[in-house]
Amino acid sequence: MMRMILTAVALVLPIVPLSAQEKVAATLFRNPACGCCEAYADYLRANGFEVNVIDNRNMTLIRRRLGVPENLEACHTTVVGGYVVEGHVPLSALRRLLAEKPAIKGISLPGMPAGSPGMSGAKEAPFEVLSLTGELGPAPVFARD
Repeated sequence: MMRMILTAVALVLPIVPLSAQEKVAATLFRNPACGCCEAYADYLRANGFEVNVIDNRNMTLIRRRLGVPENLEACHTTVVGGYVVEGHVPLSALRRLLAEKPAIKGISLPGMPAGSPGMSGAKEAPFEVLSLTGELGPAPVFARD
């Protein structure tokens, strides 16, 4: 089933835009009861992404199929450029991921930190964006923002 999801997403998502004006496609899976997910989608849209939001009440199933470990979960899961982006990841980390194309499954900003893109409140400390490696053990830090 995970292969089917990734295949479906890959068919509708270009990995890189053809021109500077072309938007990068992203698919954001969210629980329909969550409002901050739509705020994150708007943040991505304002920064050059074309976001397709898919409501799904069983986010645990989506995350398991995409390889997001429980300790790295947040409130929504985005697939962009063949990578999984979990939570309210800042644009700088997302752009770095898409530019460098590291050999990882994706990145995560676990939880719902105040002041992160799409979340209210003030940022209290740098965000640690973690790598989704598919390996057991602590997740390496991908970026600090």
